[in-house]
Amino acid sequence: MSFYGGGRGYLQQPSTGYPGAAPGYPQAGPGMPMPDQGSPYPGQAPYPGAGAPYPTGPTAPGGLPYPVQPPSAAIGFGGGIPQPAAPYPGASQPAAPYPGASQPAPYPGAAQPAAHYPGASSSPYQGAAQPAAPYPGASSSPYAGAAQPAAPYPGASSSPFPGAAQPAAPYPGGPPQPSASPYPGAQQPYMANTAGGYGTPSALPPGPATYSAPPSGGYHTPVPRQQPQYNPQSQPAPTAGMQNLNIGSSNKPSSQVATPSQYKKPLEQGTLKPHSPFNAEDDCQKLRKAMKGIGTDEKAIIDILGHRIGKQRQEIKLMFKTMFGKNLVNDLKSELGGKFEDVVLALMMPADEYDAYELNRAMRGAGTDEDAMIEILTSRSNAEIQAASTAYKKLYGHTLESDIKGDTSGHFGRLMISLATGGRMENQAVDMNKATMDAKALYDAGEKKWGTDESRFNAILASQSYEQLRAVFDEYGKITGRTIEKAIEGEMSGYLEKGMLTIVKVVRNKDAYFAEKLYKSMKGLGTDDKTLIRVIVSRCEVDMVQIKQLFMQIYGKTLAKFITDDTSGHYKRILLSLTGETY
Repeated sequence: MSFYGGGRGYLQQPSTGYPGAAPGYPQAGPGMPMPDQGSPYPGQAPYPGAGAPYPTGPTAPGGLPYPVQPPSAAIGFGGGIPQPAAPYPGASQPAAPYPGASQPAPYPGAAQPAAHYPGASSSPYQGAAQPAAPYPGASSSPYAGAAQPAAPYPGASSSPFPGAAQPAAPYPGGPPQPSASPYPGAQQPYMANTAGGYGTPSALPPGPATYSAPPSGGYHTPVPRQQPQYNPQSQPAPTAGMQNLNIGSSNKPSSQVATPSQYKKPLEQGTLKPHSPFNAEDDCQKLRKAMKGIGTDEKAIIDILGHRIGKQRQEIKLMFKTMFGKNLVNDLKSELGGKFEDVVLALMMPADEYDAYELNRAMRGAGTDEDAMIEILTSRSNAEIQAASTAYKKLYGHTLESDIKGDTSGHFGRLMISLATGGRMENQAVDMNKATMDAKALYDAGEKKWGTDESRFNAILASQSYEQLRAVFDEYGKITGRTIEKAIEGEMSGYLEKGMLTIVKVVRNKDAYFAEKLYKSMKGLGTDDKTLIRVIVSRCEVDMVQIKQLFMQIYGKTLAKFITDDTSGHYKRILLSLTGETY
């Protein structure tokens, strides 16, 4: 029976002796004749200078000899005692090598019963060669450093630990082995890892593979698979004349998509926060008391309406009518006046109705307030513009688009209609390839040629997201060496120029644009109260914190200081309240 059987090895015994038996040497037993006197193995002058007879001892069941104590403790086993069988590769073994049988001791330094080259007979101590190809969990050596008998590819039935020796040409002059070793640089066919780790091979790629260093945990530790990356079809490269431009045709990003931090949507914070605890019934009682009888308690009205967000104000308006059967807005109109009244009435409108009201006012009667139209339509989101358009039809009985057509004309009118559609590609991932193409298209439509293609400017500026347009403007500067603002100033005129420049300002920095609007409404003689009220009422819940910061940074004074110097009375107090200031 071969010593390879079982493959799990024997435990090393203390002191002298053999695995699984008492100390001593093999004895003759039934069915096991003793060798001739001249045989050089234990029992026939087995020790240098000694002529001891063959020792005797008990036998195991079945006739296998039990080892007994050697004649002299001074004679050790480290020098390699002659073995009862030929210890070269392929030699037969004298006894059944199962655990506990009388097999020669396989501990460090002892002679082995079979050829001890890497990958030969099994041994249970560190560094010993192994008898069979051990796959994870098989009956082979499970400790680090053991040699392996077969060519393991990652996950195959070979050494489950890093750095294991391989069976190819295991000793100088040894027989060649049929497979190669999977160490770095070997010509080993690569097996792609699967969900179960390296143990399951998959299809081979053509040609030999070059291996890198093994994973930190060894080849028995699976390496996570790389997930496939989304790779949509690239945008076509621009051609002469930009004939292949397809502006605004798709929201899908191209193959080169990036969202650098400078193109992301900036932080927005309002100065007017939800009031807590909020009780609409209690607020209605206070408002009723402030307007009942002779005189009006304006401070009580400011304390409530100047410190409630739009949603809470609408709840108060509904509850007031429920409780008292009266319209709160009509009561406020009868009690208040001047610019203070204008602010309070603006606060009592929902945001969409207030935008619709301001757009209608801008186009109502003789003349047009183009600045108000441009401000609202360039700075609102798609949802806000669509909500305002719906409210406009509800309040005035005709569409916003029809009124714009009737009150504007030419390229400026087309720009306003484009913006009033509310179809800008919001949340569009920044596509640098497309940004470069659009920048070239703007250059071709303006500065590059005699005359201007205003429709190309309209198409790009009204359709792309703010983030994408920031990239377009940056690319335009790189291509032409000039800012997009200078290009618009040189190519456009009138309200078309103003409308397109406003788009650029809002895209670059919306907060700075509104800080400028507030500054211009109060600087010099007089005050543009309509602009001042509209900007503060519409931005106090959105981004007034950032507007105030930039106002101070750009103009060297606080917004509160400007409001205090340019307004007075309850009008001043409610504006300060909405901007987060005390009064």
